[in-house]
Amino acid sequence: MKPALIFDMDGVLVDNTPTQARAFQLLFRDLGLKTNATKLLKRLNGMPAGEIIQSVFRHRIPKKELEGYAEQREFLYRTLYWSKRRALPGLIPFLQAARAQGFKIGLGTGSGGPTLSYILDHLDLRRYFDVIVGKDDVPKGKPHPDTYTATAAKLGVKPEDCIVFEDALLGEQAAYRAGMRCVAVATTLQAQDFQAPLAVINDFTGLTPARLLELLQQQPEAPKPQKQRG
Repeated sequence: MKPALIFDMDGVLVDNTPTQARAFQLLFRDLGLKTNATKLLKRLNGMPAGEIIQSVFRHRIPKKELEGYAEQREFLYRTLYWSKRRALPGLIPFLQAARAQGFKIGLGTGSGGPTLSYILDHLDLRRYFDVIVGKDDVPKGKPHPDTYTATAAKLGVKPEDCIVFEDALLGEQAAYRAGMRCVAVATTLQAQDFQAPLAVINDFTGLTPARLLELLQQQPEAPKPQKQRG
């Protein structure tokens, strides 16, 4: 049986994390906060934006206020990234090859509806995915496993039969918590930053479904998540 492939979106389908960090930095400046957004995202990327913003404050922020900050950050991000939207090199040929060979393909992301459309529909990527799970479809975001277990359930496959593509430390931990194996996409992190991926790729150039199956044989079971990383 072929494994199902589950993709994160930001930093995996597109290389947008530097722009995400810039949007957070502008928001923090507006709020009078001194946090370095690039360093923050290296640690917390993959979490919902509201939770990332809350982590910067020393006190709890009311939910409505936090949602407003997240919307402001989203507007900044979309404005900054508008003309930069493009798929990661090799992504579309890889997706086409995987679909042609009968792989089930899902998308599991912490982004919501409008943000999904901003990337998927602009780049015409939605047609490659059998199912799409976003932040509104699960009770808890990454590093909790919900995003990936829900995607596997919708695909009709067991978690152990899934390979996740992730660029974030918390996303990798979410995959392991779900009992899945992971390919790390090093768009913003270094290979040594990840725990135990099947492979570390800079983009999808040269990656084939056949090579993925070879890598799978080298790691028969999903690694155990490391509590300190999650």
